[in-house]
Amino acid sequence: MSSTTILPPSAATAPEASSRRWWALVTVALAQLMVVLDATVVNIALPATQADLGFSNGNRQWVITAYSLAFGSLLLLGGRLSDLMGRKRTFIIALIGFAGASALGGAAQNFGMLVGARALQGVFGALLAPTALAVLTTTFTTARERARAFGVFGAVAISGGAIGLLLGGILTQDLNWRWNLYINVFIAAIAVVGTIVFVDQAARTGPRPRLDLPGTVLVSAAVFSLVYGFSNAETHGWSATLTWGLLVASAVLLAGFVFWQTRAEHPLLPLQTVLNRNRAAAYLSVLIAAIGMFGIFLFVTYYLQTSLHYSPIKTGLAFLPMIGTLIATAQLSTNLLLPRLGPKLLVPFGVTVAAMGMVYLTHLDVDSTYAADILAPLMILGLGMGCIMPPSMQTATLGVDRQFAGVASALVNTSQQVGGSIGTALLNTLAATAATNYVADHQPPTPSVLAQAAVHSYATARK
Repeated sequence: MSSTTILPPSAATAPEASSRRWWALVTVALAQLMVVLDATVVNIALPATQADLGFSNGNRQWVITAYSLAFGSLLLLGGRLSDLMGRKRTFIIALIGFAGASALGGAAQNFGMLVGARALQGVFGALLAPTALAVLTTTFTTARERARAFGVFGAVAISGGAIGLLLGGILTQDLNWRWNLYINVFIAAIAVVGTIVFVDQAARTGPRPRLDLPGTVLVSAAVFSLVYGFSNAETHGWSATLTWGLLVASAVLLAGFVFWQTRAEHPLLPLQTVLNRNRAAAYLSVLIAAIGMFGIFLFVTYYLQTSLHYSPIKTGLAFLPMIGTLIATAQLSTNLLLPRLGPKLLVPFGVTVAAMGMVYLTHLDVDSTYAADILAPLMILGLGMGCIMPPSMQTATLGVDRQFAGVASALVNTSQQVGGSIGTALLNTLAATAATNYVADHQPPTPSVLAQAAVHSYATARK
C-alpha cells in the first residue's frame, strides 16, 4: 500500500515564492535598464535626429537636458509617491507612462514635440527608477538573496549607459533614430506583464501619511537648479551668471528643505534616513562612481569615434568587455566579498581600482590601439565599479523603514543623476580648456596638432 507525504504549506509554496521573486528581479532589472540606457541611447542618435527634424546646434542640448532636468528634480517625489500609492500600482503606471512618452518622442514631427516627449519621459522615469529599487528592497529580505539581487541590479544600473551606446549605434545605423525611443515600448510592455504576474502588492500597515507638499517643492526646485546649473556650465561655461545663479539658488533651496524637514509633520525625507553614517557613505559612493563613469562613457566614446574613427556600433562593442567584467564582479562582490569584508573595505577597494583604470587611460595618444591600450583599463574600471555600485546600493537601502523604502531608493537614483551631471559638466569644461591651451601652445593649428589637442583634453579630464 503506497503512502503519500503531505508537505506543510510553507514547504510546498517556498519554491514557487522563490521563483516568483527571481522573475520579479528580471522585471525590475528590465525597467532599470530602460531608464538608465535612455540617458545615453539618444546621444548616439542625436546627429541623425537633428538632420531629420532640422533644429539648431544651440537647441540640440535640450533633447538631453529636458530628460535629465525632469528626471533629476522629481526623483524624491517619485519615490515618495511609490510609498503612498503602493509600489506595484506605481510601477505599472510609471511603465505605461514611460512607454507612452517614448512612443510620442519616436513619432515627433518637430523639435518642440521631441523635447516635450523627452521631458515627459523624465517625469515617468523619476517615478519608475526609485519604485524599481524599492520593489527590490522589499521583495528580497534575506541576506543571501538580497546580495544576489542587488548584484544583478547594480550591474544593470552602472552598465546600462554602455549598453545604451551599443544599442543606440545599432538602431541608428540599421533602422533610424526613432527606434531609439520606440524600443522602450517593447521593453515596457514585457515589464508590465512581468509586474502583473510576479510582483506582489505589499499590504499597507497603519494610516496613509500625507504628502509633504512644501518639502516636495523645495527639494524638486533645489535639484532642478543644481542639474540645470551644471548643464548650463557645460554649454555656456563657468563664467556665465546663470550658472552660478542656479547653483547658489540650489544651495539656498536645499538648506530650506533641510530646515523644513525638521519641522514637517509628515516629512518627505526623514533626516535619520540620510544621517545614518553607512547610508550617507553609500549615497556618496554612488555619486562619486557616477561622476567617473559618465566621464568615461563621454570621453572614451569621443576618443574611439574621433581619434580612432570607430563607427557607432563598433564603439558600443568596445565597451562590452567592461560590461562583462562589471557584471561578473558585481555578483562576486555581493555574494562572496561583501559578507566577508563589509562595505567599509570593499567600496574603498573598488574606488581605488577604478581610479587605477582611469589613470591608465590618461596615457592614450593618437597612435594608441584598442587591444594594447584601451581594453585593459576598461576591464579594470569594470572590476572597480562592480565592487562599488552593488554594495553601495544595498547599503543605501538596508534597514530603512518599509514606508520610506521608495524615498530612500530615490536618493540612490538622485545621487547617480546628480553625479552624472556634475561629472559631465566639470570634465567637459576641463577638457575644453585643456584643448584650447594645447592649441595655443602648439601653433599653427595643423590637423596633427588638433588631433593631439583632442587626446590631451580627454587625458586631462580623466585625471
